[in-house]
Amino acid sequence: MTGALAGHRIAVLVESDFYEHEIWYYSYRFPEEGAELHFLTRLWGQESITFTGHEYKAPFVCAESFENMDDDTLRSYSAIIVPSAMVSDRLRYSEDLAKLPPATDFVRRAFAEPRIVKGIICHGLWLLSRTPELVRGRRLTCHPNLYGDALNMGARYVDQDVVVDDDLVTGRTGAQAGQFARTVISEVLKRSAVPVGVS
Repeated sequence: MTGALAGHRIAVLVESDFYEHEIWYYSYRFPEEGAELHFLTRLWGQESITFTGHEYKAPFVCAESFENMDDDTLRSYSAIIVPSAMVSDRLRYSEDLAKLPPATDFVRRAFAEPRIVKGIICHGLWLLSRTPELVRGRRLTCHPNLYGDALNMGARYVDQDVVVDDDLVTGRTGAQAGQFARTVISEVLKRSAVPVGVS
C-alpha cells in the first residue's frame, strides 16, 4: 500500500449509536493515506458484532477487539481514536465497578505510549471519566455539553474546533471529523519522522 501513512496502523473504537458520517469518513480517509485501519470494540466473546448507527441505523460489522491486547500489538498502532456520539458512553460500561471498563483501560495504556497519537472527539471524552489524570492540566476541546466534565477532570478547555496537546488531538464535534482526521494524520507523520528514543 502506498501513501503518506503506508506502514502505519490506526485504530478506531466503535459501538452502537456511532455517528455514521464520521465513521464512514474514517473508513475512507485513513486508508486513502495508506494506513491500515482497524475498528476495535468489546466483542463479549463473540466472533463479531453488528452495530447500528445513530442517525440512519446503518449496520456496521466489527470483528476485532481491544480486549486482552498485548503491549507489542498496542505499540504497533500509530494512533488510537475515540469517536463521537454514544460510542464512548456504551464502551465505558463495566460489569465490575471495582475495575476500569476494558475500553477505558485500553485507552489508559495507550496514553502511557507517547509515540501513539491519541485522538478524542466530541463526546469521546466520556470514556476517560474514571481516569481524569490522563487529561488533567492538558489543553483540549470537546462537545459543549462536556465542557463541565472537562473542567471537573482538570483539563484546560480551549474554544477551538481541533486542539493539539503533544500526543493528544481533540475535536469539538463529529462535524469536525475532517479537520480532526487531517490533524491526526499530521501528528502521526511528525512522530514517524522523529528517531526512536527522541521525544
